[in-house]
Amino acid sequence: MTPTAALAATGQSIWLDNITRTLLESGTLAHYIAQFNVTGLTSNPTIFEKAIAGGSVYDPQVRDLAAKGLGVEAAFFECAIDDLRRAADHFGPIHSATNGIDGFVSLEVSPLLANDTKATIEQAVQLHAKANRRNLYIKVPGTPEGCPAIEELIFRGIPINVTLLFSREHYIAAAEAYTRGIERRVAAGLPAFVSSVASVFISRWDRATSKALPVDLQNTVGIAMAGRILKASLDHAATPRWKALAAKGAQVQRVLWASTGTKDPALSKCMYVDVLGTTDSVNTMPEETLLALVSGGKPQGRMPSDGVAAEAALAAATNAGVDLAKVAAELQIEGRDSFNKSWNDLIAKIGEKMQSVR
Repeated sequence: MTPTAALAATGQSIWLDNITRTLLESGTLAHYIAQFNVTGLTSNPTIFEKAIAGGSVYDPQVRDLAAKGLGVEAAFFECAIDDLRRAADHFGPIHSATNGIDGFVSLEVSPLLANDTKATIEQAVQLHAKANRRNLYIKVPGTPEGCPAIEELIFRGIPINVTLLFSREHYIAAAEAYTRGIERRVAAGLPAFVSSVASVFISRWDRATSKALPVDLQNTVGIAMAGRILKASLDHAATPRWKALAAKGAQVQRVLWASTGTKDPALSKCMYVDVLGTTDSVNTMPEETLLALVSGGKPQGRMPSDGVAAEAALAAATNAGVDLAKVAAELQIEGRDSFNKSWNDLIAKIGEKMQSVR
């Protein structure tokens, strides 16, 4: 059994955290689907900034959009949606075979709307309608302003990838928003099934805490936090409240492990993906990590679900002086700001391309 097949056998979906037009046109994505068990993909402003600014492949479309008088943000979404429609079509058979549970691609609303609930809802509705693909997630940050938008969008039947989650408390807020949206649908006589994933960022924990920890505790917090959140998700799914919705056809909001690549050359590139396999979950990984998994990964089966080892590791980090709640809040803000910067860079570079091709 190949490493990717072994990871998929734990019940986890393997997604690619990347999209470029070259990836689509070269047949590489189709190869990953056929050979490496890839069943979906994610995108974000940083990924699109690198893809569009990194060469000339998008120039013909940018030239056409500039000639039509489109604004820079509108031009970006045209380019992104074209790519994601094509990717969604690649994953369409998987989406159908899994009855709408897997085979998704993701498009993020403008991160500049992270503090504006109403504008987030409006743009999410517009983007999902424009893309016109059932297997497109709209990514919405799980911030205090984002959670009401998530509830409303789920109620409206729009699949949501909740992003920028770092702690159990962040996850619970996202799960509550999702659950309330489903409850409102049931109360309104609408189908209970609307797909969603909750994206939990892993490696950023270790980059944020390692300097404050002794050597034996470094690079342990991210995996431990995943264990804590997995336990919370299982506890939520076991409540009478959720079971009542499941009986009406609701699908559990799957946890999605994001930021699962390693940047420290001293660490195995598969450090996170090898140990985070579990049922009803997704792991979206950078292309470099996927290829490392294919060539030398050693998936270790399903991760512990009782949270015992996770809580012991988090207690050790706390005793060493790490304020987990404070770090989680800082990471969510830093993640939002990082996406804001990538978005601004992306918009500026598309603007430059539009000027240069006019």
